Amino acid sequence: MRLTPRKEEIAAVVALLEDPTFESANHLAKAVIKEVGEILQMRDWVALVHTWSDGSRGLNWAPFGNEAEAKSFASKLAIGGTGRLVKLNSPGVMLANIDGKKGWKGYCQHPECGHAPFTHSAASAARGACQIPTCPCSRFEK
Repeated sequence: MRLTPRKEEIAAVVALLEDPTFESANHLAKAVIKEVGEILQMRDWVALVHTWSDGSRGLNWAPFGNEAEAKSFASKLAIGGTGRLVKLNSPGVMLANIDGKKGWKGYCQHPECGHAPFTHSAASAARGACQIPTCPCSRFEK
């Protein structure tokens, strides 16, 4: 699995590494591992689903970071049958759409919001306001 770090992902880890409040290297390491886990939970992945030539279910491989990586892997297999790619939707994105993901690219940058663009109204007087009941955001900030 190949990972290309994204700007907001790097910023989140750097913020932890530069935080002087950690009591020890162990506490910092735990925080970094938790943050990286959360970061990876925000990504969509790809699975390669295999079917044997007789139509029976075959082998499956995942996760791949993108379709090109999965196709490259598939081209190196010599086991017969056919394969197709299946997108694995991120559980982190689903949660962030409701809970918010402050400071994350694509989400509202209002300091009290962090919700997905579609949670902000596109209608009448409420145009731009976040529609999550507990959110005080009055307009989406890019």
